[in-house]
Amino acid sequence: MISNALLNPGSIVVVGGSNDTSKPGGKVLYNLISHQFQGRLYAVNPKETMVQDIPCFENCSLLPQVDLAIIAVAAKFVEETIRILAHEKGCRGFILFSAGFSEIGEAGKALEQKCVAIVNEVGGTLIGPNCIGLITEKYKGVFAGPIPEYDPFGCDCASESGATMVYILEMAIPRGLKFKNIYSIGNSAQIGIEDLLEYWDVTFDPLTSSRIKLLYMEQVGDPKRFLKHARSLVSKGCRIAAIKSGATDEGSRAVSSHTGSLSGSNVAVSALFRKAGVIRCSSRIELVYMAAIFTFKVLKGKRIAVITHAGGPGVMLTDELIKGGMEVPRLEGEKAERLLGELYAGSSVANPIDFLATGTASQLGKILDAVENDFDNIDASVVVFGTTGMWRVDDVYKVLHEKMNASKKPIFPILPSIIQAAEEVSMFSTMGHVNFTDEVSFAYVLSRIYRRPRPFTEAILPPVNHQLIRQIVMQAEDGYLSPEKARDLLEAAGIKTANQITVQSVVQASDAMIDLSFPVVMKVIGPVHKSDAGGVRLNIKNFNDLENTYHDLMAIEGSTGVLMQEQLRGNEVFIGASREDPFGHVVMCGLGGVFIEVFHDLTSSIAPVSREEAHGMIRHLKSYPIIKGVRGKEGVNEDLFVAAILKLSALLQAAPEIKELDINPLMGTSMSLIAVDARICIEK
Repeated sequence: MISNALLNPGSIVVVGGSNDTSKPGGKVLYNLISHQFQGRLYAVNPKETMVQDIPCFENCSLLPQVDLAIIAVAAKFVEETIRILAHEKGCRGFILFSAGFSEIGEAGKALEQKCVAIVNEVGGTLIGPNCIGLITEKYKGVFAGPIPEYDPFGCDCASESGATMVYILEMAIPRGLKFKNIYSIGNSAQIGIEDLLEYWDVTFDPLTSSRIKLLYMEQVGDPKRFLKHARSLVSKGCRIAAIKSGATDEGSRAVSSHTGSLSGSNVAVSALFRKAGVIRCSSRIELVYMAAIFTFKVLKGKRIAVITHAGGPGVMLTDELIKGGMEVPRLEGEKAERLLGELYAGSSVANPIDFLATGTASQLGKILDAVENDFDNIDASVVVFGTTGMWRVDDVYKVLHEKMNASKKPIFPILPSIIQAAEEVSMFSTMGHVNFTDEVSFAYVLSRIYRRPRPFTEAILPPVNHQLIRQIVMQAEDGYLSPEKARDLLEAAGIKTANQITVQSVVQASDAMIDLSFPVVMKVIGPVHKSDAGGVRLNIKNFNDLENTYHDLMAIEGSTGVLMQEQLRGNEVFIGASREDPFGHVVMCGLGGVFIEVFHDLTSSIAPVSREEAHGMIRHLKSYPIIKGVRGKEGVNEDLFVAAILKLSALLQAAPEIKELDINPLMGTSMSLIAVDARICIEK
């Protein structure tokens, strides 16, 4: 847990404090002083007796008792510094600016671990190393700026990159975004993102806690704890947006199954965030726009009025809203005609509402009043208003300010003239509003927020034959199970499989027809990707075809036998799983057969998957209309599809040794769902 000494210290020492504010130890001391830290301040520097009018000591042994240490000295001095402060000076909070630890290799990592061990011995909290510090209500313990004004209702922000934190603030502050607590946690040697989420969750107060959390992450160290506390915070009314960098998996590993090649840690991260209700962002501008939109009233619907005095931005905004699944309803009828009469000739109120470059503040006010009171088919407004520089727009922004405060429907301001209307935009921000500069980025983010994931409830899984599953797994060697064992494992989980027989001679193939009926499917056993090797033959209707096909399949390199199944009809769908440590299993679904590789139309979630979650996975597929049934063609029973995903989750819970699993295809109709082919790889 995060110590009180870190967040609310009565005394702070800057080890490496300096009069030179171009150095971290000098700049952080300057920030502490200029932002009026109310406690006792000390510095340690063997070359000084006073630093920036603060008492300075030759070494840490000469210090009085102190709550928090901000350390800005070379890495080789840090371990002894922390030891003295922790064991002799009662220090329980440590912010370590210094670099030269785990980010440089094994030697640095070993030193980092020694420092953490000392802090743990005394029950303290260490932030860093390799960070820029903390900003709280009590103190501004950072050496890099900008430093936002503290707002008790602002955003909490945490970053594993100090520079990224600086750049987020550079982007956010001019847009009017407010901040509460800011954590630069660097290498996360002791305290990482999961620890902050846990602290925010455990200490959450509906009256005083920030409802907006922004994260920049380079690793997910403990996915289960992340899920637990992020989901809990979202359920308490918080909204969380996060960047997780490192989104490509090229060259990370060799895989042989469909699921393995289509999964990976990046897919796992996205699935984890969706499960927790966290919105994943890909850039700083997206993160800042998310946070800014979070400050508005929650959208009750997706019907937007686009209000502009410039045609181009209005069209681009409308296009992006529609692409994102929002609506820009047409405004018509008597009330629309009455509004049109209040505007200059040539204006349009059809939506977008274009009141021309010569439109006035008064006209904007009338438009916003009409949207608020006259049009029930509108849930929110977006106003794009800049200037050519020919006249000031103070009066327009004042009207916008008044209407935003009075309206029950959200009004989002896009103010693109950050140069020619710099003073007016600044004035608008001082009135307590955020603003946006790019209409397309705004529309993209607004659409994503409206479709934002809600945390899913805990999964209730169906019963499985746990004893049989464990028996099969324990007896298996690492690698792919035989078709018979894979079938037994699926049946033990309650997943219905096609009747199948493995044969290794023409005679056995002919004898198999005692239990099967033509037409049959014949598949080579041995090669992992049967279709690629030409090892799947359909519609075998007689014994002559059966014999010829058997010989053809056995001639394929690597063939060890032939699998025979009755040929089923229906739509091909797919479910699979891949173990992505430390996330656990990623479960995926989509259309089956070759479509999985052609279209990559897949959805995913972290196991175990709940019933609600499974329905969401299926319904978010682009191919969902095919699964549902389109143009009179029979679809797939969605409840059976969901049940198969739940059974797969239960199987994975019983057999965590499963590394990769494909059930492709499951042949689905409105009445049945049967696994036709499966590959299961065990890795103990």
